Parts: sequence; C-alpha cells; structure tokens
Amino acid sequence: MRKEIFINESMEETRIAIQEDSQLVEVYIERQDNHRMVGNVYKGKVENVLPGMQAAFVDIGYELNSFLPFSEIETEEYLQSHKKNKKTKNDNIEVDLKKDQEIFVQVIKEPFAGKGPRVTTEVALPGRLLVLVPGANYIGISKKIWDKYERRRLKKIAQSLRKGDIGIIIRTVAEGKSENHIENDFNQLMENWESIEQKADTGAAPLLVYEDLETASSVVRDLLTPDVEKIIIDSKRLYKKTEKYLEDISPSLLDRLELYKLKAPLFESFGIESEIEKLMRPKAWLKSGAYLIIEKTEAMVVVDVNSGRFVGKKLHEDNSLKINLEAAREVARQLRLRDLSGLIVIDFIDMKKEENRKKVYHELRRELRKDRAKVAVAPITEFGLLEMTRQRIRVSLLDSMSEECPSCKGSGKIISIETLITRIEHWLRRYKAKHMSLRIKLHLHPKNANYLNKEKKSVLKGLMWKNFIHLKIIENADLRLDEFRFVRSKDDVDITKEMGLEKD
Repeated sequence: MRKEIFINESMEETRIAIQEDSQLVEVYIERQDNHRMVGNVYKGKVENVLPGMQAAFVDIGYELNSFLPFSEIETEEYLQSHKKNKKTKNDNIEVDLKKDQEIFVQVIKEPFAGKGPRVTTEVALPGRLLVLVPGANYIGISKKIWDKYERRRLKKIAQSLRKGDIGIIIRTVAEGKSENHIENDFNQLMENWESIEQKADTGAAPLLVYEDLETASSVVRDLLTPDVEKIIIDSKRLYKKTEKYLEDISPSLLDRLELYKLKAPLFESFGIESEIEKLMRPKAWLKSGAYLIIEKTEAMVVVDVNSGRFVGKKLHEDNSLKINLEAAREVARQLRLRDLSGLIVIDFIDMKKEENRKKVYHELRRELRKDRAKVAVAPITEFGLLEMTRQRIRVSLLDSMSEECPSCKGSGKIISIETLITRIEHWLRRYKAKHMSLRIKLHLHPKNANYLNKEKKSVLKGLMWKNFIHLKIIENADLRLDEFRFVRSKDDVDITKEMGLEKD
C-alpha cells in the first residue's frame, strides 16, 4: 500500500491529510489558538468523588473539570495482573480517592459539547518505538508484530531496559530496529518522565506537567511507518521541526521528507481540498452510482445506503449485495475521514439471504482493521441494520471545521471563521500567482469584518505581508457568514470568480 502524508499550515489552522494509494483516508485539523489536549499529563486535584456515577471530577486547570471514570483508575489488583487492557469491569468499583487529593491524570478524550476532557490515571508516554507506562509492571508487544523470534528479541531488549515499576509497550515500528535505537527511545522517555516528576514536585495542583506533541508532530511520530513514501509539508517551521525529529529518531527516513515550494496551495495541488469540502456534505457518492447519507445526531451517527443511479443487470438480491459490499468499504473510509464516533447505525439495502448479510458484515470488519480507533461491530439484522461503536478521541471533522449558525440556531452548519480565513488565504495565493495588483477590497459579513479588523489584526497584517498586497475590509450585510468577495480597488470590479469562488 502506497501511503503519503501532507501537512498544511495556515495562519489559523494546521491540517494533516493521509492518503493510501492516492485515496484520502484521514484528516486532522488543529486550530492555532486551540491546541489539542489528548496526551497531556496534569497534576490534578480531586473535586468530587461520586460512587453513584462510578466517577470522579478532577480539576486540571481547564475551564471545566475533567471526568475520571473509576474504570480508568489503576488499582493494586490491576497492577499485579501485569496485563494491559484487562481491568475488571464490575458494576461497582471501589477506589481509594478523596476530595482535594492530588493525582497524576492524562487526557484521553478532548472536551466537547459542554463536557470536560476525559482522563485516566494510567499515564502512558508515547515515543517513536516504545510507550512508557510508569507504575505498570509489564511488557507489551504490538499484536501486529507476528514473527515469534522478533517478538522474543524485542521482549528481551525491553526486559534489559526496564527499571523498577516502569512498564514498556513495544510499538509496531520497533520491528527490525536495533537495540541501540530502542534504548535511545527508552532513555528519552525516561528523561520525560523524570522531568514530569520534578515539575510536579515544585508546583501545586492543578498543573500541566507534560504537554504532548502538536497534532502534526504526533501524526509523524505515530504514523510514520516504513510504508510511508512521502511526507510533504508547506511550512518551513514544521519542515525544520520534523527534519530535526527524524534526524534524532530515524535518519533513514529523511529522504522521504519534502518541503512544498510551489505557489498553488498544497492541498489543491493534490486534489485534497475538494475532497475535504465534500466531507462537509451529508451525501457521499459511490463509484457504482449508489450513495450514502451520513447524519450525525446528538445520540448517534446514522448511515443510510441508497441505490441512487445504480442500474444492475442481475437479480435484486445480487444487486443489493454488490451495492452493500461497496458501501461497506466506503462507510469504513468515511468513518475514518470524518472521525465519527459513538454509536453508529448503518441501514444497508435489504438482503433476504443470511449468507449475503454475513458477506457484507465481514467486508466491513475487514476494512475497519485499517482504522486506528477501537471499534466493536454487531452482525446485520434481518432488517438490514448494523450497529457498531467507534472510539472517540477528538471532535469530529465536521465539528472542527464548522460552528453553530446564529441564523438557523443549530439546524444547519457553516464553515468556521478560521476555515474561511484559510480559504481567503488560498484565494490570495492563487491570485498573486497570476496578477500584480497591489490593492484590493475584501467584502465580508459584518461579524467577520469586525473580527478581522479588531480581534485578528495580526492575521490581517500577515495576509497582506505574506501576499504583498493591501487589503481593505468592507462590511457587506448581503453576504452570508461563510462567504467572501474580492473587489479590485481601482475600478470596483468583482474579481472573486476569476480565481474560483469557494463552494458550499
């Protein structure tokens, strides 16, 4: 499989796209003023212990208290089991936790929809080759490493490195790596852990004691496997940062790193921008002419499979099977792309034969193996419904790229102001590549115009300096919040469509 990673940094967002065999499969977006919390370690203070909820709330310095389920609290019984992911799932778990107690917690889910971040007391520090688990007396090896001799070699190395009650998980990318490489990774992780303990000793809770890598760097760390052929970055800052990281942990991969220098926006050059825009729509077309309708509700995600323009030449049952098999593959891809999670119900086209329902079920499970998120899938019912769950770590792509519309009060979505500024920046880059004009007017909805003129003056100045152009912001109440217009200053001619207007 040919895998490529593309990283685009604009003034408001950093976006990472991953392609497999030239097909977009994953997208990550991080806003410059809203860095991710997953992976961060805090010295927190227990605010409430609620046995009835089987959870506690911990103050970590965020505006909302973090949520700590009792099932995410390490117990002596668990530590003595030496086995990962084998916690006892009793209806009632007893924990020794008191109000105002100071504890280490690590964020495992981002805050969302009025809920604070979800945390665990099982701190895990990921490196390139290993994951360090302080306080856990075990050695784990990735299930994707099949060779028994290689597993034995890696376990022996890990045993020689372990100190006290420090647990080690060996990642897939460690396969075939030398003992020296693995030891260097372990030493770096130990330095991080010692730094965390020192920082915790000198400060009072709540306190951030370890900040994980920004999204772009964490993707490189976690996804840069030997099958990645290229990492293309359009930011010199991120390029140099990634280059230094690779020099330290995997110099052999440096030749796969590439700085994008063309004037056309990176994502547009590789056809990624148009694919991302499609992800904002509920309808996803299949090659056969059938399509999916994907709707995210408060309680679940619903996917409806429709035959659409598909015209089969076989019996209805055979046609249904063909569409459903194609839909199963696309559903798995869309779940990864849109980062949809929670309870997911898929309404496949009805099939009378049990053997056909099993074929579709197994096809979906096969495709979901490519997904890094944990999933659980139930067989298709006689009504053609399949229920599954997908782990939520971060907010969905739709929620990252959009905000609630003040006009429709939540019944629809528009792109966020950050994404709108990114599109404006891309338009300017295309325009300056072909024109020499130094002055143009930017028409925006009054809310957006005020936002740029007052709250984001530095962004506005940056747009002008970066593109060597003077921008005059004009309030235009006739425009929607997700629209913009460019007008040439010398003759007031609308030039927006000359370079292509961003579509809904």
